[in-house]
Order: sequence, then structure tokens, then C-alpha cells
Amino acid sequence: MNNTKEMLIQNYQPGWTQDFNSIKEVIKEALWDTEITIEHVGSTAVKDLAAKPIIDIDIVYGKNVSFETIQRGLEKLGYYHNGDQGIKEREAFKRKKSDTKHTVLDCIIHHLYVCPVHSRELHRHILFRDYLIKNTNEREAYQKIKLEIAKKANQDKKVYAKLKETMAKEFIESVLEKAREENT
Repeated sequence: MNNTKEMLIQNYQPGWTQDFNSIKEVIKEALWDTEITIEHVGSTAVKDLAAKPIIDIDIVYGKNVSFETIQRGLEKLGYYHNGDQGIKEREAFKRKKSDTKHTVLDCIIHHLYVCPVHSRELHRHILFRDYLIKNTNEREAYQKIKLEIAKKANQDKKVYAKLKETMAKEFIESVLEKAREENT
């Protein structure tokens, strides 16, 4: 019997950008008449950063669009609203279980969120992503932290998520502070 666990954190894959773009195109087509932007956030959005192979996506809407309009469009695509999961102004959507699989949405692992343009969490995602893209040392330090957490979690996703909340929090906050200072 093979006891080797799949590595939770994987080396950067250039295909992650294409995966994001594939999902983005499907969502844009479904919401073609809705004024939104679609952001690739999270570690898979940062070139040369090892990550869990899950594409994080924020759909962003302004004051001229209602959340309900986006929700209805996503429901037609086979998503259901899963609440804010404890994070204000960031609504999570998950795929419904279905016998018919969508060739893109059910084949690329992703997390989908809908945020108003003024969402604090949205701004944190973008600030953190953009800072890591521009700063090699911070990107490498974050990667090292993530790999250590994955090892400590014994490659278990749930344990990793819990440990990351505490072990990476200080680092993430320090990067966000540097990014804010840089943007003022």
C-alpha cells in the first residue's frame, strides 16, 4: 500500500492563469449584461508562488448592480449561495452537485466569492496579491511559511487552514501594512 500523501502546496503552475481565464469567460458570458469585474486572487494569482491548486476568484460589483442579479446569474450556472462564511461583504458560492458536469466549472477546483467594490476583504486580497507579485523576498518568505504549515499539518487541508489562521496571520498583516504604506 502506498502511504505517500499528495503535497497540499504545489509549485507554481503557469496553467493556473489559464484556469482562471477559463472560469472567468464562462462567468462573463453568463453575466454579460451585468457590470462586474472578475479578479484572480489568492496564491495561484501570484507568479512563482507555490500554492494549493485552487483558483480563488472575486466577482466585484458596484452600486449600479444588485447582489441578487449576480446571484441569479450564478444560480443559472449551477452555483448556490453559501453565505458570507463569517467574512463581511464577501459572499461565497459553491457548485451544486449534479449528474451533468460543466466542462470548465466542474473540472477546475475553485473558490468563488462575490464582493461589493468597497469590500474590505476584496481590498485585502488585491493589496496582498499585488504586493507579493512585486516583492520577491516577501513572496519567498510567504511560500516558506506555507510549506512549513503544510508539513506541520501533515498535508491535511483542514488542519492546514486552521494552522494558517494563526501561523501566517502576523506575516499577512505585516505585508498588508507595507502595501498600504506603499500606496499612500
